[in-house]
Amino acid sequence: MIAFGAVVALAMVLLHGWLWFRLVRSTTRPGRVRRWLTVLAVVLALLPTAAVLGRRSLPFAVQAPLDWVGYTWLGVAFYAFLALLVLEPVRWVLRAVQRRRPAAVEAAPAAPGAEPASAPEPAAEPVDVSRRLFLARSLAVTAGAAAVGTAGYGLWAANSAPVVRRVPIALAGLDPALAGYRIVTFSDGHLSATYGGRRFERLVEMVNAQSPDAVAVVGDLVDGEVSELRRDAAPLGDLVSRDGAYFVTGNHEYFVDTDAWLTHLDGLGLQVLRNERVSLRRGAGAFDLAGIDDRTAAASGLPGHGADLDAALDGRDDSVPVVLLAHQPVQVEQARRAGVDLQLSGHTHGGQLWPFDYAVTLDQPAVEGLSRQGDTQLYVTSGAGYWGPPMRVGARPEITVIELQPG
Repeated sequence: MIAFGAVVALAMVLLHGWLWFRLVRSTTRPGRVRRWLTVLAVVLALLPTAAVLGRRSLPFAVQAPLDWVGYTWLGVAFYAFLALLVLEPVRWVLRAVQRRRPAAVEAAPAAPGAEPASAPEPAAEPVDVSRRLFLARSLAVTAGAAAVGTAGYGLWAANSAPVVRRVPIALAGLDPALAGYRIVTFSDGHLSATYGGRRFERLVEMVNAQSPDAVAVVGDLVDGEVSELRRDAAPLGDLVSRDGAYFVTGNHEYFVDTDAWLTHLDGLGLQVLRNERVSLRRGAGAFDLAGIDDRTAAASGLPGHGADLDAALDGRDDSVPVVLLAHQPVQVEQARRAGVDLQLSGHTHGGQLWPFDYAVTLDQPAVEGLSRQGDTQLYVTSGAGYWGPPMRVGARPEITVIELQPG
């Protein structure tokens, strides 16, 4: 936790240092205004750090407004940084143009016989300084407008109703009796001080409206303890499906009291699949639904926790298709070697804040949507909630209806 806090603090220093240089120092003269804006920049830099580090120590009632303010500002600051970065070449070009202009216009020659003009009063400031301030302020206003507009859209998108994606997937060997079998899946609810309540109730209602045969919740459901989020998680008890609702752990389940949450989810009617499988049937047809722990589970130190696909698939009939629930897409590598037909994952948030989707590809084989990894198909949902800034840019929250078809 200390190392994580140090990384967060360093990132905040670098980010806000650049913002201070371009939005405060470059746009103001030395004096009272610059000093007050510098103090404001320091306070804003501390807010996201306090929100991250306060999760385990502050009361939930205090954490909620801190998260809203700190993380919302972090989203605005991130897009201000990107906007200033994009505008930097513009600044270079305009500064080069300014340097080619004379700093002041020379006085016109006096008329013949006229008295010599007295020496002009010294200017209050060089014209070049005035031009630099005007340019810096213009770029700062442009970057600020772009950042606020983008962050505002992101706030709306993250808190709007999820989109419903219908994805038909053909599985080799699937019995025709199972044609059209609907697995409704979502991930990354991240119930927390800033997400829950009516928005999560709406999510559950939308899942039920799809008439699911089975519901699959693929991890990162919570960012808090049972005592804090009991009311927010309660709508899970209203999930309705023909063959039940299933859950696998994500990495965030290991930041809290994992066993307490697994017990609570079981009480709400979710069957937790921990390196095990169930057989789902329709008429004479059947397929296996397996689930494994998150790939970080083994490092959590909790006895018995750790992804074990071999245990989940041990003794099964290889002629029956298998659908695997695994929180992180990268777990598909093991699934591919084991001959899994389809893996359902989350974790990536679809990038959540563009252009982070490009960074996600450094760690995961897919960011969102359906792809093929060898003979294994992988579907990655972009998730329902958010982590950190309460925003989504380029990645709407979603519920996915997987419709199985014989292949």
